[in-house]
Amino acid sequence: MLTLPWFAQRHLCCGRLRFPTLIATVLLAALAALLPRLSLACACGCGVFDVGTASMFPQHAGAMAYFEYDYMDQNQNWSGTRSAPATNNSDQRIQTDFLNAGLQYQFNRSWGVDVQLPYWHRLFNTLDADGVTVDSFLHGAVGDVRIKGTYAGFSADMSTGLSFGLKLPTGDSTYAHFDPDTEIGTGSTNVQLGIYHLGNLGSDAKWRYFAQAQWDQPVQHKAIYRPGSEADVSFGAYYEGWTVAPTVRIAPVLQVSGTYRGHDGGLLGHPEDSGYVRALLTPGIEVDMSKLSAYVDVGLPIYRNSSGNQLVSSSFWRLNLSYRF
Repeated sequence: MLTLPWFAQRHLCCGRLRFPTLIATVLLAALAALLPRLSLACACGCGVFDVGTASMFPQHAGAMAYFEYDYMDQNQNWSGTRSAPATNNSDQRIQTDFLNAGLQYQFNRSWGVDVQLPYWHRLFNTLDADGVTVDSFLHGAVGDVRIKGTYAGFSADMSTGLSFGLKLPTGDSTYAHFDPDTEIGTGSTNVQLGIYHLGNLGSDAKWRYFAQAQWDQPVQHKAIYRPGSEADVSFGAYYEGWTVAPTVRIAPVLQVSGTYRGHDGGLLGHPEDSGYVRALLTPGIEVDMSKLSAYVDVGLPIYRNSSGNQLVSSSFWRLNLSYRF
């Protein structure tokens, strides 16, 4: 028996499905029926790596080149607010190395631009159609390029700013052995809007805080898959009173961050097994050596609420190296 997709059922029940649309709908439904059983949704929510590093805020006119390595191992099935049996999810593991090279250029104290080129390397383990055999696939490819503009002209110290830009569908979204929600590229064009603020805690300026938020909204996508909207927020504090040499500063950092991920959509999307709310506690440390900075942290989940069954990671690792010209 051929089951029509949800959008076809909606049109039929309302009596609005015309003959050409009916033919296209039936063909798409037949294609979906012929495909192997798709795994449950496991979108990585890697937008958490786009927020939370105060050293990446524009500080003065000029250029900054940076490289970031992030690591996430999704190997635990999760449903609602607790762990769930692995047998409830055909996906068993998604291990990803995220490599991101970027260039930030601040034309003046108000306007700047940031271009990021990612490369992902992903291991995907999932059960075969028999539900017993585990298939393992390893794939690496260029990800979705991000181009952002920044405005930091609200104050003379550039402590508050806005970011606005696009995530372009440049990443590989057609690898045969990955599901649409585990592809390296989403196949969508997303608008990204953000805001940040940096300030002092106390009068001696040794303790500082920062806050940052970003909204990621798909505006154009494939018919088979629409990634969910995502909001990421982060609040952190760090201490700048430690120096080991005249030009070397060490700053411990502690952040609390949160992510809201909406449900996926599209013909092959899994709205019932996608979407979540997550909170992380993230300790880290930054070493500043004049023009060169190194930052490392680890995000530890303190709250998770996932729809359906989804693979989650017990930690989120990040290393960022930057050089200001």
